[in-house]
Amino acid sequence: MERLFTILRSGCRWRPWFGIVLGLLWVGLAHASAPLNGAWREVRTGDTPQVVLQEYRSGLLQSFNPSLLERFPHGAQGSWVVIAPQPPWDNSERVLTIYPPTLGAVAVYNRDQTQVQLLALDDFSAPMHGHGRLAWRVPTDQAASQPILLKFQPTETLSAPVRFHLLPWSEYLQQDAQWLVFASACFAVMLAMVLMAACFAMMLRDITYAWYAGYVVCYAVIQGIQTGFVFHPLEWQWLSGMIVTAGSAAVALSVSFAALFMMRFCELQRYAPLLRVPIVALSIGMFQLVLMRCSQIPLLVEVAQVLLNPLLMIGAVLLLTAAVAAAARGSRQAWFFLAGWTPLLLLTAMTSAQVNGALPELDWLNDASLAGGAFEAVILSLGLADRALRLRHDRDIVRVLADHDALTNVLNRRAWSERASVLLASGAPRPIAVLFLDLDHFKLLNDYQGHHTGDRALIAVAKSLMAELRPSDLLGRYGGEEFIALLDGASAQHAMQVATRLCRRVHRLEIPVNGDAQLLSISIGIAMRQDGDDVASLVEHADHAMYDAKLNGRNRVCLYAESVPLKMPPGRLLRVVETRERER
Repeated sequence: MERLFTILRSGCRWRPWFGIVLGLLWVGLAHASAPLNGAWREVRTGDTPQVVLQEYRSGLLQSFNPSLLERFPHGAQGSWVVIAPQPPWDNSERVLTIYPPTLGAVAVYNRDQTQVQLLALDDFSAPMHGHGRLAWRVPTDQAASQPILLKFQPTETLSAPVRFHLLPWSEYLQQDAQWLVFASACFAVMLAMVLMAACFAMMLRDITYAWYAGYVVCYAVIQGIQTGFVFHPLEWQWLSGMIVTAGSAAVALSVSFAALFMMRFCELQRYAPLLRVPIVALSIGMFQLVLMRCSQIPLLVEVAQVLLNPLLMIGAVLLLTAAVAAAARGSRQAWFFLAGWTPLLLLTAMTSAQVNGALPELDWLNDASLAGGAFEAVILSLGLADRALRLRHDRDIVRVLADHDALTNVLNRRAWSERASVLLASGAPRPIAVLFLDLDHFKLLNDYQGHHTGDRALIAVAKSLMAELRPSDLLGRYGGEEFIALLDGASAQHAMQVATRLCRRVHRLEIPVNGDAQLLSISIGIAMRQDGDDVASLVEHADHAMYDAKLNGRNRVCLYAESVPLKMPPGRLLRVVETRERER
């Protein structure tokens, strides 16, 4: 258990460079506190405040610099700490602050060596609370030179290093207000990212967003407990007395959600399939630890406390390894994950060293983890946005492949019919022309020169047709050597002109059909939209007109008229069918 809150306090810091950002945020706030001396020792049986102060005056306590981080043992019976203001003394109203706030209680003694206040994150009875720190308002009748006696009460959590400042009342209020703005902004960013992810999870039916939301929520809970934000100013009294349980559960769940999120976000099934099973096992194991920790069964709680720290370390290495493997094999999202996870490990090492007495001057690490949480949420949100854009791009590519003919790259029959139907149904009635195009003697070209040459001819014809038509016109391959086009807003005269140009352009390709110097050409039938026409009827009418162009010598254009097919003699209709069958 002693190592549990080392992870709670140090395992969830995200980006070392946030110290730079934090330093900019707090320019002008450091540190207008009075100069202090400090001394401490562990509590012994039979100790009294008078005895401790007498030992302090005799120089028997261990000295330390209160402006630097110092760790005091909280186990057994706790620790005595003496804070002595140094000249020049200030008799104005002052506030003693302890930062970062300890998870245990701190008793404060007055000049008569009687306990006057118990400082704790989850204490809702005190008249004044520090935000992001413990604070005690020094009585106005207490001499500025009088030492302040504190007692760090025993606690089951591992003690983290703290530092002390004695600030004028006005300076304390300014710093307190600015910290509230800073912390509220960080939590607001995390909450905004969670709400966005929750909405996308429901709208897109993508569980990846839900795992991300759970991960950020757990991290926010950890930071809310660590800084005391959930107690003051949020006043969540229902969490009072549940710091250890709620904190350890949030730590374990954050790792579980992070593993599930990372597995889908980095596409481990595709890029690192061998690591997918252990990451799933890690997620399940961390969730089981949460159930054991909350079971209130002493044996299960003890086992969970013993297993949590090793599993956290194993999980950190496992997720880092999986992200590196996925990134090396081409996962773009793995780089987003690494941008957050790698600094986490570096900062964890820094805070672990700080707990053991190193880096005492880096007191910004605690607030850096809060700012890092907000920044991490934004970075991963950008990664999710990038993932969504990539999926949309892949979907668009698939759609293009599904809608276009693989050989000529024009619309296939299904896609052309769907888009033509949309155009016919949209807007007010307007002129629309449908052109049915059929290559002349294409079967001879395939017979004499082979299907490979025929494919090249189809590609060349399709390119010529696309070059001649407008971007707004719909061109599709209807089947075999047949093409179809829709000209939106084109009159009959304009459609005839376009179709004539298409005939000439195909003929000018000079694609030989056989050895008789015969060139590939095209016959085109045109049908203009009439009342009651749909796509099927327009195509049928254009097809009839194309037959007429074939019978009139090919390489020409014919406009459909309703009277033509009705007056067509049976013999002529038979010749049309026979002609088409021969060309196929």
